[in-house]
Amino acid sequence: MATIICVLYDDPEDGYPTSYARGEVPTIERYHSGMTTPTTERIDFTPGELLGSVSGELGLRKFVEERGHRLVVTSDKEGPDSVLERELPEAEIVISQPFWPAYLTAERIAKAPNLKLAVTAGIGSDHVDIDAAIEHDVTVAEVTYSNSISVSEHVVMMILALVRNYIPSYQTVVEGGWNIADCVSRAYDLEGMQVGTVGAGRIGSAVLRRLKPFEVGLHYTDRHALTDEVEKELGVTFHADVEEMVGVCDVVTINAPLHPETESLFDDQLIGKMKYGAYLVNTARGKICSRDAVVRALESGQLAGYAGDVWFPQPAPEDHPWRTMPHHGMTPHTSGTTLSAQARYAAGVREILECWFDGRPIREDYLIVQAGALAGAGAHAYSAKGR
Repeated sequence: MATIICVLYDDPEDGYPTSYARGEVPTIERYHSGMTTPTTERIDFTPGELLGSVSGELGLRKFVEERGHRLVVTSDKEGPDSVLERELPEAEIVISQPFWPAYLTAERIAKAPNLKLAVTAGIGSDHVDIDAAIEHDVTVAEVTYSNSISVSEHVVMMILALVRNYIPSYQTVVEGGWNIADCVSRAYDLEGMQVGTVGAGRIGSAVLRRLKPFEVGLHYTDRHALTDEVEKELGVTFHADVEEMVGVCDVVTINAPLHPETESLFDDQLIGKMKYGAYLVNTARGKICSRDAVVRALESGQLAGYAGDVWFPQPAPEDHPWRTMPHHGMTPHTSGTTLSAQARYAAGVREILECWFDGRPIREDYLIVQAGALAGAGAHAYSAKGR
């Protein structure tokens, strides 16, 4: 019998939903790349339900217990007395979401002698110490592409919210005001601006594809260049490095994984190379941007706005300066956990577990680490120290 720890965010403050705004979510069978959505024996949930909170359990309990295993679901993940810490020594599998990450540090992995599999319900496995997973032969997997489009839609929304000054204008209405001049004094058209993405993988390329109809100039930088065909289709310009790209862009969106090469990439120096009054959107990982450099840039006007839904740590403490800095559009980490996305990443977690229990190969696209080395999507997106 395997012990499986599933770390999820808390239920809504007024209780787990008994009804939903919509009766269904669209069924998607394939992603833009042609890759199929998760394939499972069956699912024990209704798509469109809240699966990512504790009571939702990713729809896994019936399946796990029918297989004779033990499922522990909790939101308690911090500190030596947390449920996660207490259960780790017996755990064979840990499941976590990027939105409420169970940080599997090197110290925690060392305390978990039975740990064999770490699964990200969603995409982005930087909450797992990749080097420690390699050293201890822990397989790391995530549900690649499951919420990529969800995040790309959120990016476009945030770009428009910043450029059009939407949030302060909405707040004017809520507060009973009607001063149009106040609302439009920081509002511009996106049309004609130059927009660049750091990272043009599944999310970054989807952002570019969604922005093309806005008649903007499109730019990207990535360690892996797009094909000539895709560059021509999108009308996008490649830049060899991020410094070159940010200097020509009015809007920069970050869609790269967190690893040693991207940690604190957007510091005072790099932000200083951006156009004065540029906008920065980060739905990738909070640690890609220097916390205090972002605050300073907003206060000085170097940045006209900053938006994102990724923080460090997560959840962010109440006194985190990004909560109160000027001209921001921050949200909790919600971009990839819409009810639509949850149906896909919950099914993807089940697909991974079915493969694991049955001794079948996990999809190459889902793998980050396997057999003591970077593998699959991880070999493309991540780097390991000393390797």
